[in-house]
Amino acid sequence: MIIAAILLVIVLGGAYYAYRLAFLAPTEDRDKVPEPIGKHYDPYRGTIEEMFRTLLERPYQEISIRSHDGLTLFGRYYHTAADAPLCIGFHGYKSTYVADFSGGSALCIDQGYNLLLVDQRSHGKSQGKTITFGINERKDALGWINYAVNRFGPDTKICLMGVSMGAATVLMASGLDFPRNVKGIVADCPFVKASDIIDKVGKGMGFPSWFTVPFAWLGARIFGGFNLYETDAVRSVEKSKVPILIIHGEADTLVPAEMSALAQDANPELVQRFTFPGAGHAMSYLVDTPRYREITTAFLKDVFT
Repeated sequence: MIIAAILLVIVLGGAYYAYRLAFLAPTEDRDKVPEPIGKHYDPYRGTIEEMFRTLLERPYQEISIRSHDGLTLFGRYYHTAADAPLCIGFHGYKSTYVADFSGGSALCIDQGYNLLLVDQRSHGKSQGKTITFGINERKDALGWINYAVNRFGPDTKICLMGVSMGAATVLMASGLDFPRNVKGIVADCPFVKASDIIDKVGKGMGFPSWFTVPFAWLGARIFGGFNLYETDAVRSVEKSKVPILIIHGEADTLVPAEMSALAQDANPELVQRFTFPGAGHAMSYLVDTPRYREITTAFLKDVFT
C-alpha cells in the first residue's frame, strides 16, 4: 500500500506539473502585448511597432458572450460598413489580439470588412484558467458565430481567421455544425494535433515523449477537465463543408510546416495551402506582405462573393 501510495503521488505530481507547464494560463499581464524576442524579428521591428500602434488606435466596441461552459469571453468589434462581411480573428497560445492580428486587421479593414477580434478563453479579459489547445476554444468559436448572426442578421457572411493556436482553433471548429453564414476559414501556421505540438515542445525542453504526452493527457483530464484527444484539426477538416486557406512559413521551427500539410491532405478539394520561404512562426505576413495580402484578399473575395 505504501508503494502504491508513493506511485500515486508521483503520477499525480507529474500530471499536475505537466498541467501547469502546458495548460495553466497566466494570471497577470494577460493583456500585455508580447515583446518579439529573437534576431529574426530585427529587420521588422519598425514595421511591427507601426502595425501595433495602428491597431491600438483603431476605435472599437467591447463586447462579450457566455461560453458553452459558463465563462465570460470578451472581444473587440471594429465597424467598417453596414451589411459588410465579418472576419472573426482568434489569436495564439499565450498571445494577444494585437500581437497576432495587427497585420490581418489592416488587411480585412482595407477590404471593407467588419472585424471581430476575440480574447481566447484564459487570455486577455476573457475568463478561464485552462488553455485547451483548441479543444474547447473551437466551441467558443461557434459561440462567437452565433453572436454575430444574432447581432448582424441571418444574411451576414462570416470568415473565421486564426494564427498558431488560433489557427488550430478555427480548423478544429471546421468540423462543427456551422450556420450557413460561415463562408470560409483562414488558418496561419496551425498545428493539427494538440498532442503532437506538446510532444515537440516537450522534446525541445529535454522531456521524452513517454513522459510528456501521457502526463499531459492525464493533467488535462484531472486538472483541466478536458480530453486532449477529443478532436484534432485533421478529423475536423475532413468534415468541413467550407473552403479553407492555410498559410505556413517554411522556416517555422515551432510548428513545422509539415503539420499543416496533414490538414490539407484531409480535404484537398476544399483546402488551399501556401507556404512562405524564409518565414518563421507567424511571420509570413512580415516576410512577404504583398504576397500574403494578395493570397488572402483573393480568398476572402472569393468566399464572400
